[in-house]
Amino acid sequence: MPGEHLEHGAEQNIPEYERVKIHEKKKNFLTKFNDLRERGFDKFQNGYTNILESFLDHRPFVLIISGAFAIISIMLINVVGTDFFPATDTGLMKMHFRAPVGTRLEETEKLVLAVEDSIRTLIPKSEVSTINDMIGVPVSYNLSMVPSDNASGMDAEILIQLKPDHHPTVGYMKKIRKEVAAHFPGTTMYFQPADIMSQVLNFGLPAPIDVQIQYPDMNKAHDYALKLYDKMKLMPGAADVAIKQVLDLPGLRLNVDRQRAAQLGLTVTNVASSMLVSLSSSSLIAPSFFLNPQNNVNYSVSVKVPMERVTTLEELLSSPITAPGASNLVQTVTPAPTDIPTPPSQALGNLVSVNSEWVPNELDHYTVQRVLDVIASVEDRDLGSTAKDIQKAIDSLGTLPKGMKITIRGQNEVMTESFKSLGLGIIIAIIMVYLLMVTLFQSWLDPFLVIIAVPGALCGILWMLTITGTTINVISLMGAIMSVGIAVSNSTLLVTFANDVRVEHGYDSLRGALEAGKTRLRPVLMTALAMILGMVPMALALGEGGEQNAPLGRAVIGGLIFATFTTLFIVPVVYSYLRKGAPTKHELEAKFEAEEKGFEYDPNAVMDVIVD
Repeated sequence: MPGEHLEHGAEQNIPEYERVKIHEKKKNFLTKFNDLRERGFDKFQNGYTNILESFLDHRPFVLIISGAFAIISIMLINVVGTDFFPATDTGLMKMHFRAPVGTRLEETEKLVLAVEDSIRTLIPKSEVSTINDMIGVPVSYNLSMVPSDNASGMDAEILIQLKPDHHPTVGYMKKIRKEVAAHFPGTTMYFQPADIMSQVLNFGLPAPIDVQIQYPDMNKAHDYALKLYDKMKLMPGAADVAIKQVLDLPGLRLNVDRQRAAQLGLTVTNVASSMLVSLSSSSLIAPSFFLNPQNNVNYSVSVKVPMERVTTLEELLSSPITAPGASNLVQTVTPAPTDIPTPPSQALGNLVSVNSEWVPNELDHYTVQRVLDVIASVEDRDLGSTAKDIQKAIDSLGTLPKGMKITIRGQNEVMTESFKSLGLGIIIAIIMVYLLMVTLFQSWLDPFLVIIAVPGALCGILWMLTITGTTINVISLMGAIMSVGIAVSNSTLLVTFANDVRVEHGYDSLRGALEAGKTRLRPVLMTALAMILGMVPMALALGEGGEQNAPLGRAVIGGLIFATFTTLFIVPVVYSYLRKGAPTKHELEAKFEAEEKGFEYDPNAVMDVIVD
């Protein structure tokens, strides 16, 4: 490039002494900066040494305060709370809306449209992406694929998707609850898990907390469900409390007069099949297809009575009943001589008697037994504390009828099992690490001194989670494991150097702990600060979905801050107390080295052998 040649030429035109002068200026700046940095660190190191000396001079007081602080920190477990996974704001809301019991499908649609209009007034237009609804029961072949609580025409689901730059979804959910309760009396609603992550964590259940009542007598079970419902509505943290099943859905029972039907050449099966065709379609009884000659594609052809033709009991009883078969759906002008005589169609009213009754809208089973579900979601509180209060409410019901069983299923059940397995894994890992260090240190005491940093890390994790309002969950436990590993590594540096400096210079445990803290201050701080600064963006939950991994960053930062303090101050104090004797690993190494050189091992000459 011409510009590059000019710059290169201009640089060559600078006299030699000028270039040396510029280089010296740069060198002097870096030298001054490094000198300033080293002087600052020396002052910091001297200050740390003075504080450590004060700690070593008051060791009983330091240990008492440290033990009291650890006990107080353990109590924070009841304050922090527990969750399975951290909640994320995906901008999705899935609302289950239930019209008054017995509402027809077309009337439910009118109510749903009114609810959608209310939602649009609560959420700014600039933040709403789409609002979709599904009213009534899904199509039969799609029912097993769609996670839906719709069991009748009075049920509907409304899915609301917000745009990326939206206000917190939880705030809109609270407004929608108040709006529906105030302006739509007789209706019920509750929010369901909308994103795929929450649905997977619920393992197919409609809510994070699902209290299931198993009992053969559904009416008796419903009485206990109402008692639990009233108690759970008053609990802090329990939102969207609802009884999933409806036991008083109005229905009509058609009792077929079997003798009269037999006289007309019909059976109960004929009556049921004909009603299925009229009300549901002929696709299941007599499926037929149309082959389009233009594109050779088969299209399903179904016959069904239009809904507007079945609006009263009289219209229902006038439905024709015929023998089953595809021939009954084919219209012929004149019968052929070879046609088999069939009974003429009969009106449904000639064959049945009608009784009105209350029926359940759905029947649910778990491990073969019938269950009633009292569901609830968690809001403004952790899952573990809410589940504990619900368990207390269950216990307050007293002695249950014989054969009745009430269990809490959902995320709390899976969370408890996961935490047990994870906790057991952490304990086994600590034991295995301790045994490994026993082998490396050739001592039972030195690994114990190293692991003293672990309680400090755990205390820091609890304090950081408490301050930031984060719960103990799977993600934060992963961060705890990471911080514990780094804490053990830093503590190993200090204990190992203390042993080395004692063997090399013959220091006692007090002087060795002081020298180890002073010398290993820089590497310990470098290791901890590198991890802490790297975790800051994650802890701040920056970016879309950042709140999912934020507990990991916060746990690592809190654990390393307290673990570093423990390593630099508490570990030297404990070391000076417990490590009175000389390190045995160096004696063993000296013995092996003397044997290799053909000398006789002399414990008094250990120092000389190692120095050589």
